[in-house]
Amino acid sequence: MNSDLVELIKLSDIDKSIDSFLPKIEAANKKLHIAQNKLSRVAERMEETKRLIEQNETKVGEYERQLEMLGGQLQDITKKSKNVTTDKEVKALGLEEDIAKEKMTFANEEIGRLQEISNIKATELQELQNEYDSEKQSVDAIANDVEQVHATIENQKVELYSSREESVMSIKPNILQFYEKIRMWARNSAIVPIRKQACYGCFLKINDKTYAEVIKSQEIITCPHCGRILYIEPQMDDE
Repeated sequence: MNSDLVELIKLSDIDKSIDSFLPKIEAANKKLHIAQNKLSRVAERMEETKRLIEQNETKVGEYERQLEMLGGQLQDITKKSKNVTTDKEVKALGLEEDIAKEKMTFANEEIGRLQEISNIKATELQELQNEYDSEKQSVDAIANDVEQVHATIENQKVELYSSREESVMSIKPNILQFYEKIRMWARNSAIVPIRKQACYGCFLKINDKTYAEVIKSQEIITCPHCGRILYIEPQMDDE
């Protein structure tokens, strides 16, 4: 096989390895992102539950102050009732007392209702806290895995870039430029094998003349259909 082609194939393999890191990094980051979003949703539910409990506590406080005011009002009515002299005054105080008692009953019922809701929400909040703690552990574990993936990839990238630099130095500048030009649009399929007399980049059949030239491997041959660099795989060359 042409020595320049051999070096180009090595360079292409290195480039494929380098490019393969991006999907791995994206997959790891995506997994972490999904876990973090799930944790955030649990945290949002916790905050919403806390706000509801706080709102209920505020309302309970308002009703308790209302009860205190109504209790004072009933005491005043009791005092006034000792001094009334007419039926009209008695009826007016009675009506005022009934209204105050109705308000107190309503306030007590609302306090009971709100406290019951708060108790239910407090239980839900504890369950959410447990879920949050569990999800947090999961996020921390995934983040640690992602960090290790990044560290491993960075180490591998250093080695591969070093190998790439060596490979680039051994390739003629014009040939390297030709390869890089094809790689700009073909990416990791800039150099492809011929299988069953078809280009493994565009999958179109290669004519006999071009196929024979590739078999000879004396020059760098490109696919007449797509322009990718072609080569014969070693096992097929042996056959």
